[in-house]
Amino acid sequence: MTPIARPVTDYVEKAATAWDGAAPDWIVVLAEACSKSSQSAVAKKVGYSAPTLSAVLGNAYKGNMAKVEEAVRWQLIGETVPCPQLGTMRKTECQEWQEKPYAATSSHRVAMFRACRDGCPYSRITINTEKDA
Repeated sequence: MTPIARPVTDYVEKAATAWDGAAPDWIVVLAEACSKSSQSAVAKKVGYSAPTLSAVLGNAYKGNMAKVEEAVRWQLIGETVPCPQLGTMRKTECQEWQEKPYAATSSHRVAMFRACRDGCPYSRITINTEKDA
């Protein structure tokens, strides 16, 4: 018995139709990434579920579209930011620095840890400043 193949989704066409041919640049990039790989793989990379990406591509997402856009721009488009410590770097590199735990292995590593948590406008780190009672 031959297994039945699932139909291949053309995510670029899906987005073009849903957005009336005027999809924003990041939607096009998202759709192309899903077509090249898989929606599940891209969802994992940008930190959202496959059903969420499906809703975004279909212009039916009811959540915070700006947050999804930011994730796509950070993870798929490779935009750059001016790092206060290192100069221009890719947003993905910026995110990698933010995710590193504190380690006093070098003065550079300590400086980056502090810079990412000391008011950098590109930091996505939320710091709880409330003291325990």
